[in-house]
Order: sequence, then structure tokens, then C-alpha cells
Amino acid sequence: MNKETQPPEEEASKSNKKKNPAQVFQEELVNEITGNQNGEKGDASRSFGRRLARSLAVPILAIITGLIIGGLFIVLTSAEFYAAWTQSPLEGLRAGWNILTTAYSALFTGAIGDPARIGAALSSGNPEDVRKAFYPFFESLVAATPYIFGGLAVALGFRAGLFNIGAEGQIFIGAIFAAYVGYSVTGLPTFLHMPLAFLAGALGGGLWGFIPGWLKARTGAHEVINTIMLNYIAFRLSDWLLTGPMKRPGSANPVSPTIEDSAKLFRFFGDPIRFHLGFFVALLMAWLVWWFLFKTRWGFDLRAVGLNPRAARYAGMMVSFTMILAMSLSGALAGMAGANEVLGVNHNLAMAFSSGYGFDSIALALLGNSHPVGVVLSALLFGALRNGATNMQLKANIPIDIISIFQALILVFIATPAIIRTLYRLKPPEEGEEGLVVASWGGN
Repeated sequence: MNKETQPPEEEASKSNKKKNPAQVFQEELVNEITGNQNGEKGDASRSFGRRLARSLAVPILAIITGLIIGGLFIVLTSAEFYAAWTQSPLEGLRAGWNILTTAYSALFTGAIGDPARIGAALSSGNPEDVRKAFYPFFESLVAATPYIFGGLAVALGFRAGLFNIGAEGQIFIGAIFAAYVGYSVTGLPTFLHMPLAFLAGALGGGLWGFIPGWLKARTGAHEVINTIMLNYIAFRLSDWLLTGPMKRPGSANPVSPTIEDSAKLFRFFGDPIRFHLGFFVALLMAWLVWWFLFKTRWGFDLRAVGLNPRAARYAGMMVSFTMILAMSLSGALAGMAGANEVLGVNHNLAMAFSSGYGFDSIALALLGNSHPVGVVLSALLFGALRNGATNMQLKANIPIDIISIFQALILVFIATPAIIRTLYRLKPPEEGEEGLVVASWGGN
């Protein structure tokens, strides 16, 4: 076979033989991360809009399917539906439809607000009526804020190939640090005290994330086991502090002193709206995480280690350092979620102040495909569901646990995209079109 008729694979193989093995591995990592195999660029003619639509199809349809099946749970667990069904099948179907529309309308108005009430309030021009009309919408943003921090924390760990299941404990430690700085430091102006307390929360969470990161890098101890154990330590440490050193003087309840006004996050509207500066801090952190992951060398190393730690080590990357860095940054983001709740919402620290934000953040990171933009959108969805669930329980008498069923169903369909593609007859994804959440959790 002459040179002109040699297959391209053979020529590429000869070209690779001339290169340093570390260079070959590094090029392969670059190609894998960027979605380009053998250094080839994607089809330039493929429109960005088409690729975006295909990548969003499964998550959107998973959400819709979860709501449909969740609606069946609502109907089938209602006594009214069975009572109407005994009269006639038509009455049963009519009752089921009424139950479903009542429940979902209550969920919508509780999460976003009543459009008719919003329109009437805007027409009246009464500031008090406007605030009350927009209260559900802003409460959903308040509920979404810790989800953004927590989701970013777990997603950053996923990108490094690490499963940070300890976000809940890191949230508690961040809240402890932020609360202590918030009430014990006095005499500082707001522009110093508020950032200091917030950074203290990030420091506390970062230290709690550093421990499993260091153990993973130095001893090979699995981060899932370590972070689970550290969660329990954080919970019990919080209980001890709130019944001892950090307990509010003269209070019979296990609660910390109220933080200083100078440490409180600024609220943009008057009562009853609690929307505060923390939401924009969360969006800023989402942008910083995106910039760090996709625009810096450290972020490139972190993603490379997550894809293939052995190849990354062979290419000369500091795998141990990257693992420690990833877990520390992940813990810091989770700690900021705890600081946000103390400084922006509760203004003190109480027992069990976090109702599962850290554990829900694992679902957020999966739903958002471990991308900062996806995490923000997922957090907004979960925040709306969480806020609307209360109104659904009050007005439609639907158990608030139904929202947990919605979330679980959505995650099931996200984790098994083949089901969604089969149900809706979607085309298989093209190579490199769907991102990788995590190559191997804790792989060496």
C-alpha cells in the first residue's frame, strides 16, 4: 500500500507515535471534554438553536411527564374521586378533572401568584396591594436561592468526579459560622459586616468540604462515606452549640441570638416580601462557577480529572490537589447556602433550620446536568414547587408530600432518558450532544 492510499487511522497512529505519550493523553482529554473526537470540530453548519432544543428536550419532557404522573397520584389518592366514581364513570372522570385543575391552579398561584389579583393590584396603584399580589413570586425566588448555592456545590463535585453528599452538613456549618460572626461582631458598618459574615459561612463550609477531599486524595477514603458521616457530626455539633455556647441568653428554645442589623442581607421590598440580596449573590456565584469551569486552567484540570483521573495524572495534572480543591470549593458554595438562610431569611440559627436543601441539591445537579445554567433553572423550578406546595395543601387539601413525588418522578425520567425518548419517539442524541454529568464517582 503506497502512502497515498494509507487509511487516515494509520496516518493518525503514525503521527501519534511521534508525540510524547503525555501529549497524546492530554490531546485526548481536550477532545473528550470539548466533544471533538480525533481533534475534529463539530459540524459548523449545525445551528446552535437546534442543538439547544435537542439537549433541552429530555429535561423538559421529564418535567412534563412527572407532572402528568404526579397528577394521577393526586386523583387516585382522593376520596372524592372514588365517591364520584360509585355514581357513574362520567362523574368520576369529571371529579378527577376538577381535583386535578384545583390542585394545579393552587400550585401555580402559590408559586407565581394569581394573575387576576396581580392585574387588579397594578391597576389600583396601591403599593400594599402590589406587594401582596407579588408575594408568591418573590417567595419562590427566596426558596430557590439556597437551592442555587447547594446545586452549584454538588455540580462542582460531579464535574471533578466526586459525589459530595455532604452538602447538608456543610450548609449547617456555614450557617453556624455566619450566625456567630453575625451576632458576635459588633460596631462594623454594613458594607463590611455583611460580606464578612457571608464569607465566614463560605469558610466554614469550605473547611467541612476540605476534610473529605483531603482524605480522598491522601488515603483513598471514599468521599460518599466520609461526607455522610460528617453530616451527622455537623447536625449534632449544631444541636450542642444551640443548647450551650450559642444559645440565646434567657431563651428556653435552642436558638442563637439574633444577628446584628449590619449583618443582614438587604431586602428590596417592604413586608411581607422577604426577597433579598442573596438571590443576586447566588446568580453571581453561578456565573463565577461557569467562568471557573470553562474559562480557567484550574477548571479545565478539574473537568479532566472528573473524566479520567488516570489519564489526567499521566498528563501531568495534580490529581490530588484538584480533588481537594473541588471538595473545598463545593463545601464553600454549600456553606454560602447556610449563610444565606441565616443572614437573609431567619436572622438567627435554630435547630433543623435547613429542611433538606443539601439533599435536594443532588437532584438539582442531576436535573441541571451539572452545568451552572441548568442548576439555576432547576433551582427556580424546585423553589416554585416548594413554595406552591403550601398553597396547594391549604386550598386543595393535597398533601405537601406530593411535591416530593413530583421531584422523584422527574429525577427518574432524567436518570433514564431512554424512557422519555421511547415515550415521545425522540431521535437518539448525536455524539457529544448530551453532556456527561460525572464519569466515575470517586474513581481513582
